[in-house]
Amino acid sequence: MAALNPLRALIALLAVGVAVAAPATDEYRVKAVFLFNFARFVDWPAVTFGGDSAPFALCVYGDDPFGPDLDAVVDGASIAGRPMVVRRLHALENVTGCQIVYIAASADRDFESVLAALAHRPTLTVSDLEGAARRGAMVRMLTVGGHVRLRINLDAVHAAHLTLSSNLLRAAEVVGSAAPGEGA
Repeated sequence: MAALNPLRALIALLAVGVAVAAPATDEYRVKAVFLFNFARFVDWPAVTFGGDSAPFALCVYGDDPFGPDLDAVVDGASIAGRPMVVRRLHALENVTGCQIVYIAASADRDFESVLAALAHRPTLTVSDLEGAARRGAMVRMLTVGGHVRLRINLDAVHAAHLTLSSNLLRAAEVVGSAAPGEGA
């Protein structure tokens, strides 16, 4: 895979309204770039990290659909001076050490348990499961007509004391009490 500047890639994606063509073979490569860049479009409270040297953990809960693409995007990156790491999880007790948790389709049966374990923690929850934003995830990535789109549940974001960049919000469909919407 060619060198990829994830920040430029997300800015380009946002500039076109997150309507990026994603053939089936590239869908999770595009979603990996989104996951990485969400870290740059969120204000993280100081209590997010366990200490000054704690890494920024981007975690995948369930079977990893990204393969090596997520590792390639994150390789050598840092967020606010913290090295970024990818963790793959299958145990519920491990999610509390993550700043971003992607809940994979294979973990649908654990979806509500993962969200409950992270309730009111400054952890961004992301999934592409049907109805994920309506069910309480902060961000749902969905593919519509070959394009990756975002739905953001502002109620869930505010409950976690996170602040999203207005650039990210402009590029997404916002749902929750702050912005009524159907079919999250």
